[in-house]
Amino acid sequence: MGMLAGKVAFITGGASGIGAGTARRFAGEGARVMLADVQPEEGGRVRDEIVAAGGEAAYVDCDVSDPEAVRAAIEATALRFGQLDIVFANAGINGVWTPIEELRPEEWDRTLDINLRGTYLTVHYAVPHLKRAGGGSILITSSVNGTRSFSTPGASAYSTSKAGQVAFMKMIALELGRHGIRCNAVCPGAIETHIGERTEQRHTERIGIEVELPQGSPALNEGLGEPVDVADTCLFLASDLGRHVSGVEIYVDGGASLLR
Repeated sequence: MGMLAGKVAFITGGASGIGAGTARRFAGEGARVMLADVQPEEGGRVRDEIVAAGGEAAYVDCDVSDPEAVRAAIEATALRFGQLDIVFANAGINGVWTPIEELRPEEWDRTLDINLRGTYLTVHYAVPHLKRAGGGSILITSSVNGTRSFSTPGASAYSTSKAGQVAFMKMIALELGRHGIRCNAVCPGAIETHIGERTEQRHTERIGIEVELPQGSPALNEGLGEPVDVADTCLFLASDLGRHVSGVEIYVDGGASLLR
């Protein structure tokens, strides 16, 4: 029997990267998984992979910055699977990295709307279902940026959103503890995903922040990880192995951010 047998997991950003890797890992441990994303083709592929491997999964379109879309996606999960036990607020963007005087208000807003507002909306609509289930686990994908590392040029909006996620996590961990609901954050470093390809960088060289390690990073695997590394951490936090862990951020970067 898998570590998540009988559980239902709702994962935002589940069509690719860390979300997809965690969905596969959770399904492999017996969870029924709802993939929420704005990439129906990619999400359908992940769903089909899980089903072909003997798991159970579904896909729902969900823009996490839209309250009605998030509410509907979570309601669809509860209707489809009959319950909700694990919520992974993972969807996020890097947004635009540029000097602060060049960062446009609408660019700031979009990053905060998806990363921070999206996390709030996901938790807001999920908590009643977790309470009805008698408890559960909330996971949030934050980052080393904004929490332990501040050397990424121009990433002011991104880092602010990631710091805000950790503060939010700590607040609700205390608020929800009496209901048997745990809340934790994973803070990945350099993970092999495609999010970097969707990052717009403008004139970041003007900022003048540059970290050089002439002999390479002494961190595990020089700090480079894969989605499964984050997925395994999420599995620990979502399962009974993490039953007494709440209100913490766990860095999944091989120790690389200790230098930055």
